[in-house]
Amino acid sequence: MNKVWFRRKTYGWGWFPISWQGWLVIALYAAVMVTLALVLLPKNGQEFPGIFIASVAILTLILIVICYKKGEKPRWQWGNRGGKHGE
Repeated sequence: MNKVWFRRKTYGWGWFPISWQGWLVIALYAAVMVTLALVLLPKNGQEFPGIFIASVAILTLILIVICYKKGEKPRWQWGNRGGKHGE
């Protein structure tokens, strides 16, 4: 069975984690972002903002791909009109 890690948002477009695997992906994403910021942003006269921006873009793209592969099909939503989620 292909378990869903991310559920489609009720309002707007996107996902949120609903399983421990989804929460782990989000926690790893946040931890890597903080680490990159501490290592690559201005510190003692050394700065690498271009590398930081590229890294953020690549990691965010990877996160979106994971959410797309392991989540419900994304679509724009204006609430829960059918009474059930995902209808």
